[in-house]
Amino acid sequence: MENEITKDLYHRPPYLLIQKIESCETNRIVAMTELKGDEFFFRGHFPNAPVLPGALMQEMTTQTAGVLIARHYNPLGDAHDTENFDPQRPALGVLSRIKDARYKTFAKPGDLLTIEVELVEKLQDFFEFKAKITKSGELVMKNHFILTNIPSSHLL
Repeated sequence: MENEITKDLYHRPPYLLIQKIESCETNRIVAMTELKGDEFFFRGHFPNAPVLPGALMQEMTTQTAGVLIARHYNPLGDAHDTENFDPQRPALGVLSRIKDARYKTFAKPGDLLTIEVELVEKLQDFFEFKAKITKSGELVMKNHFILTNIPSSHLL
């Protein structure tokens, strides 16, 4: 589960927010995450009524899209190393724009979330995506965003 994803992303717990990749094609990816209730964000959002913060829903869709980019649009191919930070390696899937985000209901402890991301357009190192998160078939949120590949040295 996590090992499969950490081969593609620099993210690590507790900030790695997706748990399983169900499918990954060149223009569509589906990931899953089960909210157990002991995640770091529930302690303060909100103590007696825990809900998944909207910003972290955005991050879930971004991380899912990042896996798609790493697997199908990585300029280094299979030779990338996520265990060691390399400033010469591209930082894949850096969020550059949120075009739209709409939240329809809450995600709470015990929910199994399905994150579906579709690549709408690729233009050089820019990737435009539409995504949605559902629980038991019910729409939780949908968004539209752009990620880009940049040199990792820009992160330093």
